[in-house]
Amino acid sequence: MNTAQRPVAEEQDTEQNGKRKRMMTLLVLVIVIAAIAYGLYYFLVARFSEDTDDAYVNGNVVQITPQVTGTVIAVNADDTQTVKAGEPLVQLDPADSRIALQQAEANLGQTVRQVRGLFADDSQYQAQVAVRQADLSRARDDLRRRMQVAQTGAVSQEEISHASDTVKSAEASLAAAQQQLAANRALTANTTLSDHPNVMAAAAKVRDAYLTNARNTLPAPVTGYVAKRSVQVGQRVSPGTPLMSVVPLNAVWVDANFKEVQLKHMRIGQPVEMTADVYGSSVVYHGKVVGFSAGTGSAFSLLPAQNATGNWIKVVQRLPVRVALDPAELEKHPLRIGLSMQVDVNIKDDTGSQLGNAQNTVYQTNVFEKYGDEADAEIARIIAENAGK
Repeated sequence: MNTAQRPVAEEQDTEQNGKRKRMMTLLVLVIVIAAIAYGLYYFLVARFSEDTDDAYVNGNVVQITPQVTGTVIAVNADDTQTVKAGEPLVQLDPADSRIALQQAEANLGQTVRQVRGLFADDSQYQAQVAVRQADLSRARDDLRRRMQVAQTGAVSQEEISHASDTVKSAEASLAAAQQQLAANRALTANTTLSDHPNVMAAAAKVRDAYLTNARNTLPAPVTGYVAKRSVQVGQRVSPGTPLMSVVPLNAVWVDANFKEVQLKHMRIGQPVEMTADVYGSSVVYHGKVVGFSAGTGSAFSLLPAQNATGNWIKVVQRLPVRVALDPAELEKHPLRIGLSMQVDVNIKDDTGSQLGNAQNTVYQTNVFEKYGDEADAEIARIIAENAGK
């Protein structure tokens, strides 16, 4: 290399070194800015958030099971169909229970008429007591008159003896009539026709038979979707046999399984954002923490871990956290039980508690109340028809 080319090469090396320094400076500056940005993000946002993808949609699975033994003659719903509360799902053959109901109703009618007779006997026995009292009064008057003229010899001693016997007989007849009246009153005292023990016992049998007959129709306890239908027409079923399930998808929730190290600042009432794999990140659900499970998944497993062994290996445990969903968002974007969810809990406000503020949830249905009301109406009808005017 000649002397003319050497300054040019040195100038190029200097220019390359300058570019390299500028690139390194820019890289360091970018790294510093990124570190600062991440630090700000962590201290302002990330440290107040706990997330997990080990979360799934859960809900109530209402089992439809019969309360009486019978043969299935109709199935009115199938998987994936929607049913409303009170709609009949399964019909059992009611022939035997209808006969038992008719027998109980006939027995109630007969019992009402018998009790009517007891109340009528009160008046009859009371009238008999009045007759016996009159007979006794007349016998005593006859004896008194005979005793008054006995000294004159107008009445024989035999006649006086007969009059005395007549008084005793009248007294005995009166006592018998009074005992009959007391015995009959013991069967009717402090009661009316409808609340007489015999009538109530017969009415209870009618109510039992009516409920047994009504339970041949299995209604939907809640509004929801039918799932796991296993019942078939002609099948002989007994109480407790699972026939199908009804799932109310308007009341599902999310069970998020957080690691135990994520629960330190998690509290009931904290806001939650969720996304479902079925809809993707474009649909965001909003909810709140409503409760914590009483134990980890391993503690409630079929075969709990035996940690008191020489082969113990520590495994980070997860605790199910229940998250309630916004009903409006759930109606707009329905979820199904078992779907995967991404859950992010904002733990910035950790002033609440994990257990003390948990609210009790009550599940109930009134579709079976009408059976009791209908049975009472049928009993009242039978009593009225047999009570007379």
